[in-house]
Amino acid sequence: MAERSFKEEVKSLRLGDGDEFAGEGILAITKALLQSGVSYVGGYQGAPISHLMDVLADANDILEDLGVHFESSASEATAAAMLAASVNYPLRGAVTFKSPVGTNVASDALANLTSGGVTGGALIIVGEDYGEGSSIMQERNHAFAMKSQIWQLDPKPNLPTIVNMVEKGFQLSEASNTPVMLQVRIRACHVYGRFATKDNVRPSFTLRDAMENPRRDVNRIVLPPASYLHEKEKVEKRWPAAVKFIVDNKLNEMTEGDLSEIGIALQGGMYNTALRALELVGLADAFGNSRIPLYVLNVTYPLVDEEFTRFARGKKAILIVEEGQPEFIEQAVNTILRRADIQTKVHGKDIFPMAGEYTGQVMKDAFGKFIALYEPQAMSTGATPEGDNRRKAAVAALDGKVHGRPPSFCTGCPERPIFTAMKLVERELGPHHVSCDIGCHLFSILPPFNIGATTMGYGLGGAGAAAFNTVSDKRVISVMGDGGFWHNGLVSSVGNAVFNKADNVIIVVDNGYSAATGGQDILSSHHPSLMRNTQNAIEKAVRGIGVTWARTIERTYDLKAMVSTLREALTTPEKGPKVIVAQSECMLNKQRRVRPQMNQAIKDGKRVVRERFGVDPDTCTGDHSCIRLSGCPSLTIAPNPDPLRKDPITQVINSCVGCGLCGEVSHAAVLCPSFYRASIINNPTPADLRRKKLRDAVIGFFQRRLARRSLATA
Repeated sequence: MAERSFKEEVKSLRLGDGDEFAGEGILAITKALLQSGVSYVGGYQGAPISHLMDVLADANDILEDLGVHFESSASEATAAAMLAASVNYPLRGAVTFKSPVGTNVASDALANLTSGGVTGGALIIVGEDYGEGSSIMQERNHAFAMKSQIWQLDPKPNLPTIVNMVEKGFQLSEASNTPVMLQVRIRACHVYGRFATKDNVRPSFTLRDAMENPRRDVNRIVLPPASYLHEKEKVEKRWPAAVKFIVDNKLNEMTEGDLSEIGIALQGGMYNTALRALELVGLADAFGNSRIPLYVLNVTYPLVDEEFTRFARGKKAILIVEEGQPEFIEQAVNTILRRADIQTKVHGKDIFPMAGEYTGQVMKDAFGKFIALYEPQAMSTGATPEGDNRRKAAVAALDGKVHGRPPSFCTGCPERPIFTAMKLVERELGPHHVSCDIGCHLFSILPPFNIGATTMGYGLGGAGAAAFNTVSDKRVISVMGDGGFWHNGLVSSVGNAVFNKADNVIIVVDNGYSAATGGQDILSSHHPSLMRNTQNAIEKAVRGIGVTWARTIERTYDLKAMVSTLREALTTPEKGPKVIVAQSECMLNKQRRVRPQMNQAIKDGKRVVRERFGVDPDTCTGDHSCIRLSGCPSLTIAPNPDPLRKDPITQVINSCVGCGLCGEVSHAAVLCPSFYRASIINNPTPADLRRKKLRDAVIGFFQRRLARRSLATA
């Protein structure tokens, strides 16, 4: 169950020639693929292109009508290897995944693909996940494009340009026999706009044609001596062909301006932010008219020497807007201009920050510095410092008053009790080295759990503990999710542990989906799927490769079972890897499914019972161990109602989903009996109303008696 449905939106993918599309960037990319005559599409979900995979899944009927094959790939490497279909056949194929981590996973397939080259157009759509909105390492994809000679497109974030770059990307790939990488940032994926559509194109050469008329060319396979030919071909044929196509089709854009002695060259993806920053300093308007000449690089690799020399010639200086480090484009531009004996000053990272996201404020500050150096008189027409003063005043007012908000588990998350159990076992057996993995469970490294020492990659939790396969009184614990398990972990972590006779503990968090990437189905999803083969048990898989000690806990909220199983795994005399499969459905996906059903049932007048927990304020001691061992967002503190007690009490707020962990913790940790469970009944039956009336009478009787005794003693 993906986190968002596009069943209604995908209807716009049927628009034909002369119609107008209005919608989101990811839908526009999908429409562009269909207009380009794509034959097959694959990919692995991950921000910022998770929704692109969801769109493709929801549009599968439309794809099938056009003869387009779509697969949700097991990993980014699987997706990239799909492009092998374009090596020998005139088939246009596209794959998509998050970058840079997805590119890293896919690197072997991509390197082989680009070495031998392609016949059909091969497009790799990567979500460039760089900046403050990202949860991964801060790296760029540019280095990989340079290393393997993959042409990189970085389109201006508006729908007409993005759609054009998809279509031109296929043509560029075919013209130069080279895969092309289309880089889309988070804002480009989710920007809204319009463009004139064309008819969808059914592939003229189909996958079936290729299967029934197989062909091969050994010179396209990376084996000596062909591999040496590939390098020569890249430099002497493919690169010049790519440059010619870029120039002939005007993929990059140049605009003139009256401040002609300076210029700004920028990555296409930075265009909207750059234009807004220029508008704020009074040197552009909202319609794209800039007083400073702009060179917009919709193609960031390869750079076109003749275009750069033409743009820089006669100028005092140009500024390179290149987000991220190192400054690949800036270094290349210096080389291009000096070889052409053009002495225009090149600025970039000497004015911009070396690293970090180039927000509007960062760009505004950098443009101000650059303009002050060469056109100081132009600044007089810019905006007043009033806005800057307001910003400084706002920052000063917030200084020290806004608390850090580290990411954490959702309310009711089934992974929280796993780490609660680990903390409780830690009290008995002492701390253990914990090797973490990519996914929601990585939040356990932060308060209140503070569990985990390293994370090395998706599905590599167990592999990250491989060096600790040695004699010790303690066992190492590693954690991975079900998504990571099927992505890479079955072989790289569990299989490796079996092969090397590791004696450590591996916890596989089985929440029924690839939850970290948006709730997409995986092999072990617990419900049946029309498009996929699901319901394949993880325990069965690990036993199939040699694990003998394996346990499945079907309800992670059963804290006693979690604690006892983990204790057994850490203390059993049995040797070999111990695997605990901890199951419970992702609460976020469960609520997305259940809440609409519940609301509809209430609307229809049906009896609906909801469970939630609370804290008795008279019983709570203010110890707050429940918060420290749970960290649930629905647990907070409140003033103590007893005037003689100063410690704030614990309170359960209305976001509670009734998972029961707080109550389980209170008993498992022997804390206090202050937690209670309440059943909230909508549309009660007559029997419910009679029971309530009886309970109210009994409770009222005892309350009145207690009040009389209090008065008598007073």
